[in-house]
Amino acid sequence: MVAEIGHFALALALGLALATIAAAVIGHRPGRDGWLQLVAPLARAGLIAVTIALMALVTGYVTSDFSILNVWQNSHTAKPLLYKITGAWGNHEGSMLLWVWVLQLYAAFVPRTRRLLDLRMRAKVLAVQAAIAAAFLLFILAASNPFLRLDPAPLEGRGLNPLLQDPGLAFHPPLLYLGYVGFSIVYAFAAAALIAGRMDAIVARAMRPFALAAFSALTLGIGLGSWWAYYELGWGGFWFWDPVENASFIPWLAGAALIHSLVVTEKRGALARWTLVLATITFALALLGTFLVRSGVLTSVHAFAVDPRRGLFILAILTAAIVAAFALLAWRAPLLERAAGCRPVSREGAMMLNNVLLAVAAAVVLVGTLYPLALEALTGEKISVGAPYFVTLFGPLAVILLALVVVAPHLRWKRDAAGRLAFLLPRAGLGALAALAAVAAAFGLPGVLAALAIALAGALIASALAEWRRAWPRTQGRRSGLREALRRIPLNRHAYALAHLGLAVTVIGVVAAESFATEKTVLVEPGAGVEVAGRRLVFEGLEPAIGPNYTAVAGLFRLDGPGGPLLDPARRSYWAPPMETTEAAIRPTPLGDIYLAIGARRGDAVELRASFKPLVALIWLGALLMATGGLLALVSRVRLAARRVPAREENAS
Repeated sequence: MVAEIGHFALALALGLALATIAAAVIGHRPGRDGWLQLVAPLARAGLIAVTIALMALVTGYVTSDFSILNVWQNSHTAKPLLYKITGAWGNHEGSMLLWVWVLQLYAAFVPRTRRLLDLRMRAKVLAVQAAIAAAFLLFILAASNPFLRLDPAPLEGRGLNPLLQDPGLAFHPPLLYLGYVGFSIVYAFAAAALIAGRMDAIVARAMRPFALAAFSALTLGIGLGSWWAYYELGWGGFWFWDPVENASFIPWLAGAALIHSLVVTEKRGALARWTLVLATITFALALLGTFLVRSGVLTSVHAFAVDPRRGLFILAILTAAIVAAFALLAWRAPLLERAAGCRPVSREGAMMLNNVLLAVAAAVVLVGTLYPLALEALTGEKISVGAPYFVTLFGPLAVILLALVVVAPHLRWKRDAAGRLAFLLPRAGLGALAALAAVAAAFGLPGVLAALAIALAGALIASALAEWRRAWPRTQGRRSGLREALRRIPLNRHAYALAHLGLAVTVIGVVAAESFATEKTVLVEPGAGVEVAGRRLVFEGLEPAIGPNYTAVAGLFRLDGPGGPLLDPARRSYWAPPMETTEAAIRPTPLGDIYLAIGARRGDAVELRASFKPLVALIWLGALLMATGGLLALVSRVRLAARRVPAREENAS
């Protein structure tokens, strides 16, 4: 019964999406304004219908209803409850259902822009979003239905990939989708702005909270995925330039450009056309990522690569979205007002350069990701593009971008003088030297590009701290009242200072981990010792263990002699589906992580890979700071919008 409820709810959601479009179209005809009042309730009803469908699928997983094909293929009665629930989106069909749910969730917040946008504009946005939802609902019902029945129902399921049975992967997809799909609503705003022939500061102000929410969620999703790869896959890496990883990183770069171009459009009315193009491209890149992991062109632990027909369906949606947006742009762009140009030495000038650099960086990663696929499709030749390509081309761009971020927040709008930034030089220089000296003292001298990146990250930290220091008043030569001073700073300034601080922290973590990591692989006997980063590990032996759906063998390693902490890397053997996994043991220290993973056994001995990962935790701390900065900016925008008088509906056009 639960499958039939879910199936019916999906069909109902498709009908509601089509009704939303119809109400918006009819409501724009003369004398039919009343239809526009139906658009928002229909969109909310669509969210309720998709929520019912999602809950029906989760119920099927929790109750191990193996009469549902999707549940049988991806679950097992022995699976822990958390992974039964999250397993609902740990496969292609369920993940697409989650995709549509997030899409409808964002639509439900569009009516909250009523203080900025009139009813007609909101109806346009919801109609575009409903069109996207209808396309994906049709895709789910026609080619990816998660509620297909299996008769007779098996007594047991096949189980979920053990690598996905992890808390990190339980929450990684929802965050990633909140990011990917969040850019759909920004696209909907852009399309609506083109239809209306209006892209001004007010529309940009309405778009920014959605762009910030999507960017923050995508930052957290990428960070969580990177952290999961670090501790779960057993190889100790946090980024491999894997095509699936790149598929999320490319829209992140475009999204970073978008949130900055939206600021310029809101503050100065400039970059309006570019902002609309960027909104389209960012969503298109998110769709491209969805296509890559579902079309069968990639093989990865987190790729649902089984059915090229599904990829073609998504490719059709991607093509339609791009063609529609650029056709609208060609048709309606002449109606958009042209803003006055900006001077190179100004904040908007710096943000334009920031957009150029981010766009080029996204293009570099895109080419490196798609080139091997295109070559294989055209010639049959298989090649891989690895870290050397990305580091060589992306690294210098990142360094230039860092240098720009150091100075951009201190520039004035409209016009500034480069000489005025002289006040920043001593602080930025001191920050650069301090960061470089600290890293060199702890780990040694890095390479030229790495040293430059660390120095600029230090300068960026000093630049971000200068934002807070400037607001800290002096009384009789001494600073006092820090809490009150921080309270007086506008929330949006806290936001970008925190986001830029997070970027600097992540850069230091990446560069240190890549430049100074050490690793050794040895065969250890019980009682034997291993030196790692100046610390001594003693192997005490192997110990069996058992979990809810696996058995394991753990190696026991005592750190720093008797009484020291015990590290227990393990090998797990799952039985549904049969698969072995490596569970790393990680010991954080002030300078980095001691990382242990065990391999094959030889009698009582075991193969040990022992690594030291300098400052690696800073990567995820920085991602958290960046996402927090984005969320603070979101709160700032929502507060600002709440203080506005609602848009006058009679002025709608």
